[in-house]
This record gives sequence, C-alpha cells and structure tokens, in this order.
Amino acid sequence: MSKNNLEKVLQERFEKHMHRHPDVSWEEVRDALTEEVLYSLARMEESSGEPDVFRFADGLSFVDFSKESPVGRRSLSYDCDARVNRKKNPPLSDVESELEKMGAVLLTESEYRAMQAIESFDEKTSSWIWTPKPIRDLGGALFCDRRYNTVFVYHNGADSYYASRGFRAKIEFPRKKD
Repeated sequence: MSKNNLEKVLQERFEKHMHRHPDVSWEEVRDALTEEVLYSLARMEESSGEPDVFRFADGLSFVDFSKESPVGRRSLSYDCDARVNRKKNPPLSDVESELEKMGAVLLTESEYRAMQAIESFDEKTSSWIWTPKPIRDLGGALFCDRRYNTVFVYHNGADSYYASRGFRAKIEFPRKKD
C-alpha cells in the first residue's frame, strides 16, 4: 500500500471512530506519521489489524482495533524460545518475532482492558498479551478474549498456538522534541 493510500485509510478510520480518541485532532496524528511509524502501521494494516489511535494512561498509541484478532497474525506461539523448543509441529513463527518485524510491542492486560471498555472485540478469537517474566520463566503465557460481555485473562503454555489466537500490536506516538 502506498504512503498516500495508507494515510487516507488511517484518516478515514480515525474520523469514523472518534470515540476512541475524542480529544485528538487528525493534525496531531498526521504529525506523528514518521517514516518509521508508517512502516509499522503498514505491517499492522497488511495483517488485518485495522490500526487506529487510542489514548492509554501513559499517552497516545496506534493499536489494532480489528473486530477479531488480526487474521494475518494467528497460529503463533508466544515467543521464539517456545517455538524453537516445541517438540512436535512448531508454528511457522511466534509473536515476539512478528512484533520485532513490525516495530511494535504487545498489549498489556490493562491496555487490553482499557480498549475493551470502549469497544467489544475478540468475541470469537483470543489475543496473546504481554506476560510477566515469572510466568514466562515457568513456560506459561497469557491471553485474553471477551465472552459473555466480560473480558477474561487465561494462561497457556507459551508453545501453544491456535487458529483462533493471534495478537494485537501497539506503537506509541513518537515523542515530540523540545
């Protein structure tokens, strides 16, 4: 997708979903669209993430708002160690490696819940979330979904992967230089 087409898609999505960022102007967003950010947003868009702007407690970010976990980012183990050490049928990739390629980070539980507080998603799929080191050290990883109008957090082996589980990415707005 060309830079102009991507910017047009982002602006249309931004204007259509003002409830996600009521106090943010498109000009502020456009100013944040550096080449590096556009590269990452293009990767998010290509994998069906539908990135848009959202204000977390620590500032503005671009995040995936696709209704279900992005189609182009499913069937992945949590990280490279889990994938490499899986004894049978390892997945083609893992969340950690895909995030690195995208130049993005994984959502935390609180970020996932904040997004779910304004809009429902992952009602048929689930999404890996950032997992604290003590859990990961024991071989586990966390994921979330929404069922029965409630957000649930679950655990699984980090080497597991399912066709209905993917991940949502986040790119923080570049900090303005003073």
